[in-house]
Amino acid sequence: MIWANLLHLSYNMWLDREAPELPKSRYVSYKPYLRFDRSLWDDLLTASRDAGINMIIIDLGDGVRYDSHPEIAVENAWSVEELRSELQKMREMGLEPIPKLNFSATHDIWLGPYARMISTPAYYDVCRDLIREVIEIFDTPRLFHLGMDEESYKHQAHQGYVVIRQFDLWWNDFFFLLNEVEKKGVRGWIWSDYVWEYPEMFWERMPRSVLQSNWYYNPEFRSDIKEVGAYLELDSRGYEQVPTFSNYSDDTNSEGTVRFCRENLDVNRISGFMTAPWRPTLEEVRQDHLRAISQLAQARKLWEAG
Repeated sequence: MIWANLLHLSYNMWLDREAPELPKSRYVSYKPYLRFDRSLWDDLLTASRDAGINMIIIDLGDGVRYDSHPEIAVENAWSVEELRSELQKMREMGLEPIPKLNFSATHDIWLGPYARMISTPAYYDVCRDLIREVIEIFDTPRLFHLGMDEESYKHQAHQGYVVIRQFDLWWNDFFFLLNEVEKKGVRGWIWSDYVWEYPEMFWERMPRSVLQSNWYYNPEFRSDIKEVGAYLELDSRGYEQVPTFSNYSDDTNSEGTVRFCRENLDVNRISGFMTAPWRPTLEEVRQDHLRAISQLAQARKLWEAG
């Protein structure tokens, strides 16, 4: 059973260089340097282990100086050797490290110039290179999170450069990325929110081999809420899920998610749960991270109590 905490090495996922900060968060704009405090990272790994968390999903982005494409790395990015050492330390702590590279056109600012080359031969070459290198660095992890969420205009309205793949193009690129992961013997994992807007295409084309993380961060759980209803529909259609909660906007969402899933889903198709605090690894948001870990621990106790 997966009990996962999403942590960030890179936090360049939202606004590009030309866009102002959004009022909701002062962390969402691109920065050309690594926003990362080692002291907090170390403490979060220890706290995760002590709380019974057994998996850390690492959003890598441009926080690594990849051998294949060092040009996308931000200032002070980790070397490949540093990342390998950290992964070994995590495994010794009982924490399974899983890589995440978000290839959604809304969240790929970390790709640098290649974020403006979507669906071109150069883009495919870079994505292939990065996926292969990350899988090698992680010694062939059992899972690889590809992101692929929120690719719509409303999620890019504040960006200086807007690009959205639709219809067959979105699926073509998704299957390209998935194939690069699967041919290395790794299982693909994505955010499931594409199904909220395009259910017919999702049910027709999404392989059941892909691990799904539907997400919902609010306190009220009703089946007529589309994000909540997606948990039910994914389950009824036989998809394995890692439901995802967060303390980004509500501190009761974790327990609410576990209760809803326990009461309404086939437990045999729930691979685990994830918390996604959506905060950079910076000391100034330490308490948000620690609360997320504590809430995940409480959610696990609730789940195991039946």
